[in-house]
Amino acid sequence: MRTRGTGVRWRAREMVLLGAGLALLGGAAARPAAADDLGDESSFAIDPRLEELLRRAGAATGPVPVPLWRHRDAELQARLEALVSRLGLRPAARRGALALAMVDLQDLGRPRVAAVNGDHMMYAASLPKIAVLLAAFEKIARGELRLDAELRDHLERMIRDSSNASATHVMHRVGKRFIAEVLLSPRYRLYDPARGGGLWVGKDYARAGLWMRDPLHQLSHGATALQVARFYTMLARDELVSPRYSRMMKRMLGRTSIEHKFVRGLRAVRPRAAIYRKSGSWRGWHSDSALVEHEDGRYVAVALSASPQGGRWLPQLIVGMDAIISEYEAETRLPAVALPGPGELRRAAR
Repeated sequence: MRTRGTGVRWRAREMVLLGAGLALLGGAAARPAAADDLGDESSFAIDPRLEELLRRAGAATGPVPVPLWRHRDAELQARLEALVSRLGLRPAARRGALALAMVDLQDLGRPRVAAVNGDHMMYAASLPKIAVLLAAFEKIARGELRLDAELRDHLERMIRDSSNASATHVMHRVGKRFIAEVLLSPRYRLYDPARGGGLWVGKDYARAGLWMRDPLHQLSHGATALQVARFYTMLARDELVSPRYSRMMKRMLGRTSIEHKFVRGLRAVRPRAAIYRKSGSWRGWHSDSALVEHEDGRYVAVALSASPQGGRWLPQLIVGMDAIISEYEAETRLPAVALPGPGELRRAAR
C-alpha cells in the first residue's frame, strides 16, 4: 500500500510546506472553508510572533525529540497495512480519509513504528485537547499558572468528559498563542512544517473564539497521526514537561468517561487494560488516540478518519492493532534468563 509520509525527501517538502504556510500567514491565499467552520468568521488574525515561530520551526536543524519517523519497522508496517486491507479500508486510506499510527513500546528507548498516512493532517475535533493539557502544565511548571482546584477540575473535565466549556476555560487561562508556542517549540515540535503540520488548537471549542487556523491546512483543531503518537510516546517516557507532570497528565488521560471507539473495542478483548486516551468527534470526523498498557504489550495507537463510518471503523482498528502488537511482542521479546542463586554461585566457584 502506498502511504503518505513514507519515502519522502523531507528537506524538499519542508521548503514547499513552509512557503505555503508563510504565504497563508501573509494573506496571499484566500482561506478555504474548513471542516469546523461553526461560526460566521470570515477572516483570521495574523500574529507576527507566530510567523516568526513558524520561520524558526521551519528552519530548525537540531534533532527532533522522539523522531518516530526514524524507527519504522518493516514487519510492523506490513501487518498494519494488512489489517487496513482486511477491514476493507484501503480505499479510505488511498483517498486520505484515514490516517493511522502505531508504536510498539516494548523497549521505551527503541520504539518500533508503523503508519498509514502518518503525516497527513486532518480535522480531529476534540483530540487536540491534549495540546491544551500539555500547554497548561508547561505554564504551571514555569510558575505562570497556579494549579488550583478550579483549574484542576476544568482540566479533568476537558479530558475525562471532553467538555468543550472546560477546554475553552483552560485555553483562556493558558492563552492560544502560548499553546502554539509550545507546539512549535524545539523541545516538542508537535507542529512541524517539515512534517506536514501536526497538533494544532487555534480556536475555542465554541462557535466563536477563533485566534488562528493552522498555517498549512487552515484547520482550527487538527492533528497528524504521527505527531499525536509522538505526544503519547513522550508521555510514556515521562518526557512531557517533567516526570511529575507527565504522570499527572497520564492519570487524567486514564479516567475517560466516554467508552466508545478505542475504549469500546479494547474493553471487549482487554477488559483489564490500562487506557490513557483522548478521542474526538464532530459530524463525519472521528478520531481516537491512546497509550495502552496490559500484560501482553505497551503501545500507542492513533486513528483519524473523515467518514461517517469512522465511529464503526475505530473499534475494529484498535482490536486489530492490539492483536498485532501482542503477537509481535511475543515473537520478538527476549527470553527471560534465570539468574543463578547464591548456592549455585558458590558451587561454581569451587
